[in-house]
Amino acid sequence: MPDVSAPVIKLVRRTTEPVAAQTLRSTAAAVISFVVALMVLPAQPAPLTAPLTALLVVQVTLYATLTTGIRRVNSVVVGVLIAIGFTALVGLTWWSLGLTIFTSLIIGRFVRVDEFVPEVAISAMLVLGVSQATSAAWHRVLETLIGAGVGLLFNLLFAPPVWTQSAGTSIEGLARGMGRMFRTMGAEVAEGHIPFPHAAARLHEARRLDHDIVEVDASLRQAEESLRMNPRVREGLLSRVVLRTGLDTLEICAVVLRVLTRSMTDLAKFRTEESLFPADVSAGLKELFGQMADAIESFALLITTQVAANAEDAEERLADALAASRVTRDRVADMLLEDVQEHPRQWQLHGALLAEIDRILDELDLDKRSERLMQELDRRSAELSERHPRLAALRRRLRGEGGTERRPGVET
Repeated sequence: MPDVSAPVIKLVRRTTEPVAAQTLRSTAAAVISFVVALMVLPAQPAPLTAPLTALLVVQVTLYATLTTGIRRVNSVVVGVLIAIGFTALVGLTWWSLGLTIFTSLIIGRFVRVDEFVPEVAISAMLVLGVSQATSAAWHRVLETLIGAGVGLLFNLLFAPPVWTQSAGTSIEGLARGMGRMFRTMGAEVAEGHIPFPHAAARLHEARRLDHDIVEVDASLRQAEESLRMNPRVREGLLSRVVLRTGLDTLEICAVVLRVLTRSMTDLAKFRTEESLFPADVSAGLKELFGQMADAIESFALLITTQVAANAEDAEERLADALAASRVTRDRVADMLLEDVQEHPRQWQLHGALLAEIDRILDELDLDKRSERLMQELDRRSAELSERHPRLAALRRRLRGEGGTERRPGVET
């Protein structure tokens, strides 16, 4: 296969991301709303409020579009009503402008428009400065409704992209980074003596995984939102739970990995003139760390795979990696026990090392994974029943009539 330069690969990745589709969708919705507003309000100045509203309403997910559209329309209507009231009473002066802004910002907090609180004051100011305030006010409301309506219809007819692929790529990247750390640690242990600065550098690298997890979490939140109320997705709840619980597991493994590197750093601190472990133990740990790296990467592939056949392959790879890791772990434990009896110094660090390895293998266990998924699905279903009891009762009746039992997949 011919070599491909990094810039070309980066360009191809960008063109396949949903960002390009989202840019085109937002532009088209804004233009359409402007044309519709011109048709409805031909005698008015350029109705730029309509495309502005459509641009802000057409968010990256359908759920965000619906919630944002409602909040934005509320903010504009509230601002217009405030401006009409002040215009009828006092007109436009420096103190009435300040009082209008102050009142709009206060009322905006109570009407729950969230990030659109400043829009309440902006709408009030724009209407307050117009001589024919009442006419301009209702025209602004109408433009806002046109923009919001076009944005909502646009997302209903052309469903926004699902961001699970980008979230899956982020999760796999996190797992590869953790796997790379395990393999590097194994290679360093196999070399024998590890200088304390090298071990400390590995500890700092493990601590930086927290920043990677924050970035992956942001990507996953966007993916979770894109699955809600999306007509392209049948089992949106299940997909969200699989990804979220998977990231939770990787986050726990990252924390334990950081503790493991701390144990290795403490050993390097005490054993400055000798190898951390005997040659046979070092070889076993190198093999074990390599197998644990394979297990973590296979786990990430399992939770991000969409095709059933590929998921079965990933599950089989994970099961094999975990089985091999446990066998090697037991062998290393026996060798460490013999080593402690001959050299009892820092025996507690040997025990801590084995305990941290056990925690990671336990978190990646397939049975524990299935149990966690069932618990989370049941919890989400119970929350849905509490918030929407009538909808839950209707779903139970429908399942009873159909004679089949399914896991909840209704969007929340």
